[in-house]
Amino acid sequence: QVQLVESGGGLVQPGESLRLSCTASGLSFGDYAIAWYRRAPGKEREGVGCVGNAPHSTYYARSLELEGRFTISRDNAKNTVYLQMNSLKPEDTGVYYCGAVEHLGLLAKYYDFNMSYWGKGTRVNVSS
Repeated sequence: QVQLVESGGGLVQPGESLRLSCTASGLSFGDYAIAWYRRAPGKEREGVGCVGNAPHSTYYARSLELEGRFTISRDNAKNTVYLQMNSLKPEDTGVYYCGAVEHLGLLAKYYDFNMSYWGKGTRVNVSS
């Protein structure tokens, strides 16, 4: 049984950092790309970014890429993908989800929210 478990969320003040983790089990981790999404209160789910298994295969939502505050990395030895979030803002508040999907056609699947597996999410609250 495949499981994706997000962790690392919590309550932080604006300007602080958090590192979220997405740990997978029940699948051959290296065969899958991992994507991060979030849903802010009252808003639709949006993509944060995704990471494949090849060099230079990390992609970010355009707005986040321009800001440079978020970094996605993966540790195949730990079956885990991380989302490092720095200089957090109140608008980063929401539930963060990870999804796993086969590498082929990653970007199209990412933009279509077409993941093979989903985690249940971890909540991030940025508030003073």
